[in-house]
Amino acid sequence: MRLSDDERQDALDVLSEHVRTGRLDFDEYGTRSAKVTAAKRVSDLLPLFDDLPSPRPSALLTTTRDSVAPAPGRPVGESALTRWALRSAVPIAVVLAIAVFVLSRGRLILVFALPLAILLITGWRRR
Repeated sequence: MRLSDDERQDALDVLSEHVRTGRLDFDEYGTRSAKVTAAKRVSDLLPLFDDLPSPRPSALLTTTRDSVAPAPGRPVGESALTRWALRSAVPIAVVLAIAVFVLSRGRLILVFALPLAILLITGWRRR
């Protein structure tokens, strides 16, 4: 999720609070505040506050590490097995349908036409 100017300012205010309480020195504050100013997404703020206790910026309180900016093409919360199953379901269904079609000499094509169509449609929607 992209950061607003208010969320960046809130993150800078939280960093200032950590300097006032002695958790950060001025050099580290300068480094982190420059990164906050350059941050485009909430996920850019995570490494800057991982080692600091409360208070936290409001942008980090409303999101968790799992729900922040997923990698392109990788849905949030999916395991490797789930991703493999989603990618391979359609090709497996196609191979099975062709095998049954060949073995039944075309008589069972109608039995597999509807499920195959459903798999193809749902497979394309998830990408």
